[in-house]
Amino acid sequence: MPRNPACAASQTVWLLDLDNTLHDASWRVFPLMNAQMTAFIERHLGVERAEANRIRAHFWQRYGATLLGLMHEHGVDAAQFLRETHDFPHLPRMLRCDGSERAALARLPGRKLVLTNAPRNYARRVLKTLKLWPLVDGLIAVEDMGMFHKLRPKPDARMLRHVLARHRLRPAQCVLVEDTPGHLQAARRIGLRAICRWNAPACTDGRISSPRAYAA
Repeated sequence: MPRNPACAASQTVWLLDLDNTLHDASWRVFPLMNAQMTAFIERHLGVERAEANRIRAHFWQRYGATLLGLMHEHGVDAAQFLRETHDFPHLPRMLRCDGSERAALARLPGRKLVLTNAPRNYARRVLKTLKLWPLVDGLIAVEDMGMFHKLRPKPDARMLRHVLARHRLRPAQCVLVEDTPGHLQAARRIGLRAICRWNAPACTDGRISSPRAYAA
């Protein structure tokens, strides 16, 4: 946290998503993660692979996160789901981040907090492997998104308000950088500026293709 409260009140705070925002998860991480989520659904719901794939995609579209759908409709244990779907022994080989984007993130003015629906251990491994860990000021992982003994990951607007209050932030000073339209929309509804990292829907404030665009 900045030591000067006056500076903190006026400082831009970037809430940065992790996968497909700070690194290209679509390259190798997401294909394996999706496969592991599908396998989890097969095992725990007792369905065939095609049906498990359909359920996974349906929950992503309806709830903004496959985990939320499994929790709400099937009472799945979040910790078990996260443990079984984010276990990547060869994670360093699955990651890539352009050096110029790393430099741009370092130049980005303001405070930088990673806000991710991923578990803390996975997020920390990604950030450290890609040498991004020293460039950010904090990590808010899915374990930090609990309210009233319930997990409320993105796009839950109540959780976003709770996170802002916990960090003593005003919505007007925060910018959410994301790749998921529903998460961007939730942020805008509570007064945050929302910028899409990859392909932006019409409801967002802007589009960027890399950190170079907002560090200029």
